[in-house]
Amino acid sequence: MGASLRALRALVLLAGFYLLGVFLLAALAGADYAVFTWLQGPIVYKIVFFSGVLAIPIVRGMFMLRTPKSEPPAGITVTVSEDREPALWEAVRDVARQVGTRAPDEIVLIEDVNAAVSEESSLLGLRPGTRRLYLGLPLMMGLDEMQLRAVLAHEMGHYANFDTRLTPLIARGRAQLIRTVAYFHERSAAKQAKERERQEKHAAKRRAKGRRATMVDTPGLGATYRGMAKIYTAYGNFYMRATLSAARRQELAADLASVQVAGRDSAASALRELNALDSAHAFYMNSYATLGVDAGLLPRPGQVFGGLRRLLDARSADLDELRQELSTEPTSPYDSHPALAERVARIEALPADGRAGQAARPALDLLADADGALTALEQAVLTPEALALERVDWEDLVHQSMTLYVDQGAEEIREAFAAEGAGPGLADLLDAFDADPAVRWRIADRFPKSEQAAAATGRTAREFARPVLRRALNQLVGVELTARGAARWQLSWSESAALVYPADGFEEQLGLALDAAVSDQSDTESLRKLVLAP
Repeated sequence: MGASLRALRALVLLAGFYLLGVFLLAALAGADYAVFTWLQGPIVYKIVFFSGVLAIPIVRGMFMLRTPKSEPPAGITVTVSEDREPALWEAVRDVARQVGTRAPDEIVLIEDVNAAVSEESSLLGLRPGTRRLYLGLPLMMGLDEMQLRAVLAHEMGHYANFDTRLTPLIARGRAQLIRTVAYFHERSAAKQAKERERQEKHAAKRRAKGRRATMVDTPGLGATYRGMAKIYTAYGNFYMRATLSAARRQELAADLASVQVAGRDSAASALRELNALDSAHAFYMNSYATLGVDAGLLPRPGQVFGGLRRLLDARSADLDELRQELSTEPTSPYDSHPALAERVARIEALPADGRAGQAARPALDLLADADGALTALEQAVLTPEALALERVDWEDLVHQSMTLYVDQGAEEIREAFAAEGAGPGLADLLDAFDADPAVRWRIADRFPKSEQAAAATGRTAREFARPVLRRALNQLVGVELTARGAARWQLSWSESAALVYPADGFEEQLGLALDAAVSDQSDTESLRKLVLAP
């Protein structure tokens, strides 16, 4: 479908919202006329007043002429007039030229694994405006230059197909529908809340007099508002299905621009890489970059987002699996993009174009100063509270954070021990074990247990309790060792952080000592010598 037909359809869909409003207003006016004709008395004015209340959100929605603007992603803005990032600008302009469209006026470097374009068009998309390309630095970390060109070509394809010109028009219709439906639901909820409050006060008065209170019941109130909301919701569903089906076709058309500029294989591999990078970035931000936030720590400047490079280098095998594990779930009518597996399959089904295996430098090399850009991005997107956190090396961040979190996690264990008079320190706990070995099973009984363990008695109960007690004791030993500086949490980019003990063979000796401490014939001597000895 050409741009003109798509624009016409967008206008027709938007006009449908207004026609629906006109029809409903006419229906309300007709109802008012019938009321004046056939009824008399105060009820007439009540009905007319109520119809006026219903007409307000309809009229408000129809005259909401300004398109709401969403908050653009925060980032580093690089304008075309600035003498910054010349290599990146050259690549963007070259791709735009090949696609046959005007290059963006600004590039905004953002924190996401994503690329997107926008255009501040006006006059229902007829007048072009400022174009912006949003380009994620984490995305650039995982792509080579040809893959990045494929991504850029996809975004330039949206410009060439006038997709960004029509976006404000479509967004206006969505916003008007959402606002109108929300208003009706708000009115319905407010009416129910008011009546519920009235009934609750009445019931409270009856109870104060010793009388039986009636049940609060408001199911029928606000039904008219909800009915009006359903009408607009039905049209909204149709509107969303129609516009989003067009959006999915636009994505497939933009994919062809990727193939045209970068070649079939680079275009397909870029999509596969996006799938892997998205999961890797989410894991990295949760498990590494923000690991120390609750401990008041962040990695060194430039590493909050830049550390992703280390993860990508260390987990190449995991990334290979993610590149192959594309989602094959059927596309919903309300999805804005086709399934990734479908997009890749369409591209890979195209004839070979002789551009396989093109040598390309890392995409991040297009930046004049990648480390400087990553540092500047932190200043642009992190909150003042985050920027005020202490900055430390990765090794110290992992050790200090894990030490704090493990110590906090051991608090429940200490409380269980203290409830039986054992603790708070490890030495006091072992003294309690020696004084009364049975205290161990009473302590273990305070921890959550399975139904089978709860039903067990005698020796069977102890066998269920033994591993629970051993794990709790091991956690306290870890806290003790890290507090003494005898053990340290070690950073790993390929695996989870691990507690490194003071010497080779220590972990094996510790296992034997823990087994002895929780055995039927409790022996804490080896654990004391191993952990508590100066």
